[in-house]
Amino acid sequence: MSSQFSNPSQQPVRDLCILRLSALGDVCNLVPSVRALQKAYPDIRITWVIGSAEYSLLKGLEGVEFLVYNKKTGLKGMRTLRQKLMAAREGRPFDVLLHMQAALRASVLSRFIPAQRRLGFDKARAKDFQSWFVNEQIAAHPHQHVGEGFLDFVRHLGVEPGELQWNIPLSDTDIEEAAKWQPEQQEYLLLSPCSSNRARNWRNWSNEGYAALIDYANDKYGLMTVMTGGNTPLELQTFAEINQRVKTPVVNAVGQTSLKTLLGLIKDARLVVAPDSGPIHMAVAMQTPPLGLYATSNPDRTGPWLGREYVANRYPEAVRKFLGKEVEEVGWGQRVRDPAALDLITLDEVKERLDRIMTNNPKLGNNE
Repeated sequence: MSSQFSNPSQQPVRDLCILRLSALGDVCNLVPSVRALQKAYPDIRITWVIGSAEYSLLKGLEGVEFLVYNKKTGLKGMRTLRQKLMAAREGRPFDVLLHMQAALRASVLSRFIPAQRRLGFDKARAKDFQSWFVNEQIAAHPHQHVGEGFLDFVRHLGVEPGELQWNIPLSDTDIEEAAKWQPEQQEYLLLSPCSSNRARNWRNWSNEGYAALIDYANDKYGLMTVMTGGNTPLELQTFAEINQRVKTPVVNAVGQTSLKTLLGLIKDARLVVAPDSGPIHMAVAMQTPPLGLYATSNPDRTGPWLGREYVANRYPEAVRKFLGKEVEEVGWGQRVRDPAALDLITLDEVKERLDRIMTNNPKLGNNE
């Protein structure tokens, strides 16, 4: 395919499709781009092709029509999605497709979406041959946060984003379900101790550390802990082991909440404690302070978009110890593939971040 890409058009975009299937944190970080486009073009029509779990989190997002693609359906599901699009749109292509997922499956799916303009990442971020599937690319901005990378698509369309906004909706039912897990008349921290379980991608802190932090938060600040997560064996075992170690009672919501209920719990929590995972980004979306635990991934890239000063960050030390380099010498998305890296995060520094949050009483961003 030619390496020449057309110049960005300054004509208003009226009919746009977003392709971003996963993951939970990434789709949270994409919402401000949607809000920026809606503010610039109040009459814009936005269709978002998204994954099943991610849809359950963002369902009801104002002004967005979602089309769910389940990756398990393969090419058959792609053909079905195209048939739905062609029937609903009477064969009309979108003005522009924002291809915002640099993965081969997503790129193949993109060819089933009719669009006049196909906009993808710049050369450095266009992984898995994404550039073969687009005819425009955003400007290169090295060393950006993931959310800022999404905003570069907005800038390419001639829109300068303003203050970050999310406004992810919660129904009355979602709020009522969340209330069932909330301690009565007592502030709480929300602990989501496990990230998704991927091969050689270690992110989870020690159960001993989590247990000690739970007791510290209760002893010093009177905070209860509500623990959340999925119903995988790892997450269920993690709760059991932490619960055995703590002196403080823990509310066990692990494997028992929907993503919308989790969002409601996050909204009312005093803070969220989690490794590099979706709940950290959900916390930012709900203006709740994120105490992120980072050692094997770079929080300047994948950490909370706001409130990064509350992150316990041992990534630079992990790169130095396990890769023998400085952060400036490794790729921007470089992972440290050693579970021992998480041992660099000390209980004292996590306590210090908790103290800072409780002292500052922060409220993140603007979600009005």
